Amino acid sequence: MLYNTIDKIRLFFRKDKESYFRFYQILGFYPRKIQLYEQAVLHKSSSVKSEKGKLLNNERLEFLGDAILDAIVADIVYLEFEGKKEGFLTNTRSKIVQRETLNKLAVEIGLDKMIKYSTRTSSHNSYMYGNAFEALVGAIYLDRGYEVCKHFMEDKIIKRFINLEKVAHKEVNFKSKLIEWTQKNKVSVSFDLIEQFFDKESNPIFQSEILIEGLSAGTGIGYSKKESQQNGAKMALKKIKTSPNFLEEVFEAVKNNANTLVTTKEEIPEEEKEAQEKLGMNIGSEILG
Repeated sequence: MLYNTIDKIRLFFRKDKESYFRFYQILGFYPRKIQLYEQAVLHKSSSVKSEKGKLLNNERLEFLGDAILDAIVADIVYLEFEGKKEGFLTNTRSKIVQRETLNKLAVEIGLDKMIKYSTRTSSHNSYMYGNAFEALVGAIYLDRGYEVCKHFMEDKIIKRFINLEKVAHKEVNFKSKLIEWTQKNKVSVSFDLIEQFFDKESNPIFQSEILIEGLSAGTGIGYSKKESQQNGAKMALKKIKTSPNFLEEVFEAVKNNANTLVTTKEEIPEEEKEAQEKLGMNIGSEILG
């Protein structure tokens, strides 16, 4: 409280106090290094150059915030669910830090209205709000440290917007989420069984591979095809979330596949078309004959 009072007094002597107040409404405290928070809401489509000529956006803060957020949520979940096993804790954490949840949280706290981005930003970038939320966590960590980050997540986020007990017991259908993403972004996806083997007790184990536009997005194993596909889909969603290069490859493959289809149709010579038509007529005559 004392620090907030001192920081508030200092603000009256600053020209950019409006920005401080806007972040205060989200954070519950005044930023010390406002440039970190302003960078956290700067999407790469609106990058600016630093004094040293380097492009600044929120990608580096997002990287840092992702790691810090994982640690904080693990900390909170570990203390909340005493005696629960590792798998339960891991799944609960995953549900909280998944992109869909972070997108919603960013909207709930009003962070979405502060993000600066180009209107030309690609429509398939559905993670912008969640990315900014992670970047914000990274900014808090650099500005105030781990304990303030944890306090922010506990008091401003978890207590207000997340029912830990409800989230922990909610089933997540990763395959459905992946299919939903591919349909939204108009890309193809397949779930291929690539291997079946047996464990020491002779129980069958399945291994599935997830292909997005023919590109390997992840593999999963399980004691049923469904389980292996779910685990593979979970890996694919994580790859989509964390690998911009993979996303670029996917959408490049979409273009290439579309161009290949057009070229194939256009490049068939007229003589070949006539031959194919005659062949079809001959086969038809034989069948009818």
